[in-house]
Amino acid sequence: MNTHKFHLRLLLFAVMLSHWAVVKPEVVLPSLFADGMVLQRGRELRVNGTAAPGEKVTLSMAGRKYTVTAAASGRWSIVMPGMKAGGPYEMRINDVCLKDVMVGDVFLCAGQSNMELTVARVMDRYAEEVEGYENTRVRYVKVPYAYRFDAPADTLKKVRWQAMTADNVAGYSALCYFFGRMLQERTSVAVGIVNTSWGGTPVEAWMSGQALEDFPEYRSLMSIYADAEMTDAVIRDERMRQAAWTAETWRSDPGVNGGKKWYEADYDDTDWEKVDMFDRRWATRHGRAANGTHWFRREIDVPAGCGAMEAVLRLGCMVDADSVYVNGRLVGSTGYQYPPRIYKVPAGLLSEGRNQITIRLFSYGGRPSFVREKPYKLICGGREISLEGEWKHRAGAQMPQWPSTTSLQNMPGGLFNGMVHPLRDYGFSGVVWYQGESNVGRWGEYAGLLGAMMKDWRKLFADDGLPFYIVELADFLAPDDPGRAAWAGLRKQQAMAAETDGNAVLIKNSDTGEWNDIHPLDKKTAAGRLVEAVMRRINN
Repeated sequence: MNTHKFHLRLLLFAVMLSHWAVVKPEVVLPSLFADGMVLQRGRELRVNGTAAPGEKVTLSMAGRKYTVTAAASGRWSIVMPGMKAGGPYEMRINDVCLKDVMVGDVFLCAGQSNMELTVARVMDRYAEEVEGYENTRVRYVKVPYAYRFDAPADTLKKVRWQAMTADNVAGYSALCYFFGRMLQERTSVAVGIVNTSWGGTPVEAWMSGQALEDFPEYRSLMSIYADAEMTDAVIRDERMRQAAWTAETWRSDPGVNGGKKWYEADYDDTDWEKVDMFDRRWATRHGRAANGTHWFRREIDVPAGCGAMEAVLRLGCMVDADSVYVNGRLVGSTGYQYPPRIYKVPAGLLSEGRNQITIRLFSYGGRPSFVREKPYKLICGGREISLEGEWKHRAGAQMPQWPSTTSLQNMPGGLFNGMVHPLRDYGFSGVVWYQGESNVGRWGEYAGLLGAMMKDWRKLFADDGLPFYIVELADFLAPDDPGRAAWAGLRKQQAMAAETDGNAVLIKNSDTGEWNDIHPLDKKTAAGRLVEAVMRRINN
């Protein structure tokens, strides 16, 4: 090869390299901007993102076109005039195409576990209503769990908008499901639900550092956890202690170590104590809560024909966790106290006549128990066998309390930074707030905290008139339980916050409660009242 040709090829190769080096990255959008999204009707729509510095960014939708230039930082922002309800549309932003975009009413639903509780958890009550119903004009997205204390996050992890179809509804929030469904039927426009909730979290976790300035103890606590090195060390230490506790529980439990396992069908339990499952004397040791494991065994008579079909084992709720065996085979386990125990027994596992059920109950830190007035039975072929009353009992591993843990999601400011601030440029018709259970022990300050939070969020969303719909706490605890007074106090604080704010409304919900369940099944009543409140606002 002569020298001239060699240098020519070298020059062409260098040109190609320089071309590859300046290829512009594609436009990047916030994660809520995705296929199937619903945009708020009747108000300006702000679309932000990033691109190459100086890149022309063009957005087109519904016959409209807008062009801006990305700043030196790569950021760009387009403000679209408000649109009427409609769709589906395509939104094109340079080479990015978002499909099936609707314009309608969008609500931010936030709070703790009663906001998060899924349709799957309420199917005992609503199966006939939910099964077979679809409405693709209702769209739902669950904000991923995230917390941070050093600074507000800009973005979320990737999310997916889910239409109200049979494949998706089990994972919907039950309250959001009925609210979105009934509201769409009333308005005939698309409804979008953005659910940012996390079970067990207090209101101060959902407030910014600025909003916490009038609550200096919480602001200081937030600052403490801004030290990532310290936080990581706390997590590592607690996980090590929890792992050691779990390992010792298994090592020291005679039910799973050495000889026959206590869950085996032919294990000899003749010397076990007979107890009433609801008489909690078995749950104490030397006057203290007996933590560790407790084993329960019971024989039942199964009628002919049940062995050939699948059965369902209902074991109410237990404090705290459990593993359940039928004739020596594990049929289900649950890791904490609240979910109802509904375990399927495979066809062929039961046999006509005598069958053995074994429960290994784990107690972590309180007094172990079976929750009263829940279903305890075996259901097979339309027949029911009661499991209430007498069981054989024997203590397994005898342990101290579960090592203390720091729930970082409960620390002040963390969820505002991680799960609210990244939503700041999305438009909402209103906020539905169902929270307060985790503040019952400090109920006297709740109105002040909630009032500050509402002002905080309106500032974030640049909407002074953003309405809040505060769902009243459902009634809880037995009539003679002294703890009921604190729940009543928290409800009064919710009402006070709504009345003081002037742009918030309290949604009555106390009458939907269940004394023995902090997560009542009735999520439809509150949703219906919520729809009526929204409709009053729309029609005014």
